[in-house]
Amino acid sequence: MHHLGHFLAGKRADAPQEALKILDIVLRELSTKRYCPIGRSFFSPDIRAAQRLGDGLESWCGFYQSIRPTQMGLSLNIDMASAAFIEPLPVIEYVAQLLGKDVLSRPLSDSDRVKIKKALRGVKVEVTHRGNARRKYRVSGLTSQPTRELVFPVDDNSTMKSVVEYFQEMYGFTIQHTHLPCLQVGNQKKANYLPMETVQHNAYDQDPYAKEFGVKISEKLASVEARILPAPWLKYHETGKEKDCLPQVGQWNMMNKKMINGMTVSRWSCINFSRSVQESVARGFCNELAQMCQVSGMEFNPEPVIPIYNARPDQVEKALKHVYHASMSKTKGKELELLLAILPDNNGSLYGDLKRICETDLGLISQCCLTKHVYKISKQYLANVSLKINVKVVASQDWPEVTKYAGLVCAQAHRQELIQDLYKTWQDPVRGTVSGGMIRDGVSEGQFYQVLLYELDAIRKACASLEPNYQPPVTFIVVQKRHHTRLFANNHRDRSSTDKSGNILPGTVVDSKICHPTEFDFYLCSHAGIQGTSRPAHYHVLWDENNFTADGIQSLTNNLCYTYARCTRSVSVGSPPAYYAHLAAFRARFYMEPEMQENGSTGGGSCHASKGTRAGETGVRPLPALKENVKRVMFYC
Repeated sequence: MHHLGHFLAGKRADAPQEALKILDIVLRELSTKRYCPIGRSFFSPDIRAAQRLGDGLESWCGFYQSIRPTQMGLSLNIDMASAAFIEPLPVIEYVAQLLGKDVLSRPLSDSDRVKIKKALRGVKVEVTHRGNARRKYRVSGLTSQPTRELVFPVDDNSTMKSVVEYFQEMYGFTIQHTHLPCLQVGNQKKANYLPMETVQHNAYDQDPYAKEFGVKISEKLASVEARILPAPWLKYHETGKEKDCLPQVGQWNMMNKKMINGMTVSRWSCINFSRSVQESVARGFCNELAQMCQVSGMEFNPEPVIPIYNARPDQVEKALKHVYHASMSKTKGKELELLLAILPDNNGSLYGDLKRICETDLGLISQCCLTKHVYKISKQYLANVSLKINVKVVASQDWPEVTKYAGLVCAQAHRQELIQDLYKTWQDPVRGTVSGGMIRDGVSEGQFYQVLLYELDAIRKACASLEPNYQPPVTFIVVQKRHHTRLFANNHRDRSSTDKSGNILPGTVVDSKICHPTEFDFYLCSHAGIQGTSRPAHYHVLWDENNFTADGIQSLTNNLCYTYARCTRSVSVGSPPAYYAHLAAFRARFYMEPEMQENGSTGGGSCHASKGTRAGETGVRPLPALKENVKRVMFYC
């Protein structure tokens, strides 16, 4: 406690983690005994009545809890939470809800078996066939055979007996649904079968733990001072009816406005993979899109290079190559600037295959639109169609507008947060700039300074590779969205009037009391809450050689949130680069081979070693390279 007191008073640089952990354990003990702990949150149907979700699931309310050092001293961070739980009902009823009531009278298909196995694996159950002996088990799997075919040894002489006979003789229990498989529980090496109709889910009902450590928690929410930063004026082209606009409550529209640097699309083609979209409808869609682009300040050729090409979804590669070569022949070797693709609403892997082939094989920039959106387009309406991949970096390349970003995406080992190829990312985009900045997300507090040292060094090396003495001042900021701090306005005038949520206004910033005792961090809610309670982004300035003032860096961050290319709203996470990095990473998932995606690499699973990797290397199979002309544009948007 002595060291913790020094840290809170600003006399010690590093937080005494052991002391914080002990206090956290003390304050969590009561909740651990009273509720169901999941991670750092606690849940119970007693907190608020459970709501049925269907498929045998129900929603429980709960709360997140952690102790944090702040400028006010020690603070208890509590946030509301909810999670899905399996209803406390017999397993046989749960399976009936999951697969339909007819499952009790028909054989299971392979897909049925897989669905049950995934749903029940790891779930705690208790038996009901042994009277008051309600022993609890954890489900480890599902038998491949139905109950009527299962036999097991009952003694050391390997005398075999069927499960149906055993339950009848031992417990006087007649198994009704012998066509269903048994649950496998406990150790998988030893057969331990439980018919589904003999078990139900475990309940949690334990006495609270006594409070013995003398820790007192105020029942009042912390009151903090906040400022509301003004929205930036947005500039549009001089030839439009509205040359600039001031967003209201974090939003605006494109009516009567033209883009300042509207792009030119002279060579484009369209490919239709949807059988339900007739040729006349597809032509109308292309015409309306071209007109809308022209109205918005783009130079868009109303005629495609070749007529709209109709293709089958199962021949995506053949169709794309045909359109590519036919267009190149018509333009005498000049590349297409845009490929429009009309997709069926249920397109499976078609979208991913199309993006992979276009961006890594043919070098085409594509824009996809679903069938339902094509039919909505008219002169009055245009639909907005505008491995875990850990490495996601974008860098601005149009200073001082900072709206165009080059992206780099590459695969790296699972749970590795340091960006391996950051050096390459910064080699070109930073050339000629006076100063550099990096907004980084996806970093936990325990990784802050490890990431800073590694990636700042990579930026330095990249700059030095351009010019020997080129060392621009760098500002390095980490932004976090996965936290549990929420802000509420005391004054009704400081709440959003555009909806009934009562959320704080866009631009609300807090940099005192609830922030770090000694370091520079702040909370900024840059967006208007659409649904639920707004979650402010938490910014932590780890390194600043540009000598920003608090006002300066907060205003810059807030202003950047109004430059996201996909919508006419201010965004919530950091700034557009953070969003673009996620979009680029998501797109890169389509570049991986199908077996890698199925094995979990896309969602944080295992990475696959490539052949011929040297000892000491990560052994992660590289992603296919993007074509050079694709790299020049924001293809991931």
